Amino acid sequence: MYVPKKIFFTKGVGKHKEYLASFETALRDAKIEKYNLVSVSSIYPVGCRRITVEKGLQELKPGQIVHAVMARIATNEPNRLISSSIGVAIPTDKSMYGYLSEHHPYGETEKVSGDYAEDLAASMLATTLGIDFNSDEAWNEKEQVFKMSGQIVNTFNITQSAKGDKNGLWTTVVSAAILLP
Repeated sequence: MYVPKKIFFTKGVGKHKEYLASFETALRDAKIEKYNLVSVSSIYPVGCRRITVEKGLQELKPGQIVHAVMARIATNEPNRLISSSIGVAIPTDKSMYGYLSEHHPYGETEKVSGDYAEDLAASMLATTLGIDFNSDEAWNEKEQVFKMSGQIVNTFNITQSAKGDKNGLWTTVVSAAILLP
């Protein structure tokens, strides 16, 4: 049974006249262009340990198939704001899985996008844990409820934003959680 034991988070932005090349450039900026990325859903595995990008890259070989939770978005509209974000929520109980969320909007700042993704991951975990909360409340209020419950130990996000190139080049942003054996 394959259950990832390590995870790292990365992000990048790329610009190019071609859409696909813009994505490739964003992957290069995130340092994950050399791998065959396979998108997976958004569960933070039980016992998975967060490591740095540098340590994670040392464990990979070019061409390797790598599982990733990825958010990406692109635009060729000058000055259009884009962002990609991965939200993370980890439970206090080490025998329980956590959640990752992907968010990739137009028109949101890095802060707004990151808070939304973090809120989404924490809300998904909270419903799994049976924490009672008002889903219509702002993230700040929900965050306090989640932390006061003592069941969610950590939440964070990794977010990349950019404005579309002023000359109409494709601009792509990516955020990713890379899962390792």
